[in-house]
Amino acid sequence: MNNETSPAPGAAPHPVRRAFAMRFTSSTRGARLARHLVSHWLDSWGHPYTGNANETLSLITSELTANAVRHGHVAGRDFHLRLAETAGGPRTLRVEVTDTRTERVPLLTAQEPPGDEESGRGLLIVAQLATRWAVAPRADGPGKTVWAELWLPGQAPAPSPISHFPANA
Repeated sequence: MNNETSPAPGAAPHPVRRAFAMRFTSSTRGARLARHLVSHWLDSWGHPYTGNANETLSLITSELTANAVRHGHVAGRDFHLRLAETAGGPRTLRVEVTDTRTERVPLLTAQEPPGDEESGRGLLIVAQLATRWAVAPRADGPGKTVWAELWLPGQAPAPSPISHFPANA
């Protein structure tokens, strides 16, 4: 765990109260471990396991890490997860999942996949649960970061459109 004062790219300009970051193997086990650790850290920060914030952010983390494993995997490369809670302004929980696949940017759409497709609904869940979310280029190399924020109760969320960077940028 580390305490940071500067926000990550695309983050709200509020100081970070506390943060947790770790690399995970790009596998289903890595995704599951990431979700469990997010839930654990949230509980240790005062957001109990059965509380709305913990359950919501754990589900969002599950979707984002599963996508990093399924769509962002590059052989021999891990994905990175960062969890942060802001200290000023609206109290916000933010999860960021970074992979090394630049060309596979998720489609940011509110439209369900056609027919009986077995995949393609995970980001619809993220869009419904998160206060805001987006995709940004990875700051320190090839790849992308998909992030989602959850404003905590009692905070007035500022509207923010969904945005992403072009695949050929």
